[in-house]
Amino acid sequence: MSDLREQLIATARTMQPAGLNKGTSGNVSVRCGDGFYITPTGLPYESLTADDIPLMALDSSHAGRCKPSSEWRFHRDLYAARPEVGAVLHAHSPFAVSLACLRRAIPPFHYMIARFGGDTIRCADYAIFGSHELSTAAMLAMRERKGCLLANHGLLVAGRDLAEAFVLAVELEELCEQYWRACQLGDPVLLSAAEMAAVLEKFQSYGQQ
Repeated sequence: MSDLREQLIATARTMQPAGLNKGTSGNVSVRCGDGFYITPTGLPYESLTADDIPLMALDSSHAGRCKPSSEWRFHRDLYAARPEVGAVLHAHSPFAVSLACLRRAIPPFHYMIARFGGDTIRCADYAIFGSHELSTAAMLAMRERKGCLLANHGLLVAGRDLAEAFVLAVELEELCEQYWRACQLGDPVLLSAAEMAAVLEKFQSYGQQ
C-alpha cells in the first residue's frame, strides 16, 4: 500500500501552496481496507516518508512508528458511519477560520453551497481539539454534508477519494472568502429554499458520473 501512502503525502504537501495550511496544522487521511492511513502528529509534511504514515483501525488502534494526528477521532467516525467517504481533510485556512471564530454557518449566498450537500454549510459547536466531544459535534455538522466549519478551529471535508477531498477543501475556503468579502459591503442576498432545492436537484447529475 506504499502508493496510497505516497498519495496521502502528496495531498498533504499541496495544502500549504493552496493556502489551506501553514506549518504542521491540519491533517488528511485516506481509507485503506477496513482502516485508514492518516498524517502523523507534529511532523512537517515536507519531511514525511511512507514509513511515517500510521495505519489506523476503526477500533482506534494504530500501527506504525509514528503517532497519528491528534484529530484522528473525527476521521475514524466519518469512515465508520459513512461508507461512501474515502478521504477526509481538515485545515486551518484563513477565511474558514475567520468565520469559524464567529461561529457562523454559511447561508445560501451562492448556489455552490449546494456542492456540499445542502443549503447551508454548518458550523459545529466548539470542543477542544482531538476530543470525543469535537468528533461528536463535527459528525452532527457533517450530517448529509461533505463539509463543515469547526467553531474557533477550521474546516472539515469528506470526499470519495483524496482528489475530491482536496478540491472540496479549496472550494470551501473559496466560499468562505467570498462570503466574508460580501459581508463587508452589507448583508448578502440569499437564495430561497426553492432556488436551492432546484440547484441541489441539478447537482445530482452534475459533472462526470
